[in-house]
Amino acid sequence: MKKVFSLFILCISILSFAQSKAPFTGKRDFNIEQGASGSGTPAYYLETKSNGDVHFGFVQVNQADGTETKEEINAGKYNPKVMKVHFKTYNETFYVKFDKEKIYLIDEKGNIKKSDDCCPVSEMAALNCECGSALYQ
Repeated sequence: MKKVFSLFILCISILSFAQSKAPFTGKRDFNIEQGASGSGTPAYYLETKSNGDVHFGFVQVNQADGTETKEEINAGKYNPKVMKVHFKTYNETFYVKFDKEKIYLIDEKGNIKKSDDCCPVSEMAALNCECGSALYQ
């Protein structure tokens, strides 16, 4: 009975690992919320490694004096449902999920957020848009 149980656990572990494989390997840029002018809007990116680790980062250039602020964090192994991102520089925490082509800003349960800040400039009259972005290579 122990052998059957161990084999069952092994099979489940293998299946869960196979399902958590990142949809791509490499670096992608994204812009979920439209930025306001001022000190400069951060340029966000994510990078998936071949071992399944996902790194998130940003680069922000101050428009007034040209100083650059940047940070990169390892958010852990790819999770298709919810990934928590916490940048220490601005004490910023958000949750995302992404696939091969898009990334979405979500709540802790995996529901896609909606906000006026997520509406593209081309749809100025739109309200409460889905918070998502294409992933750019």
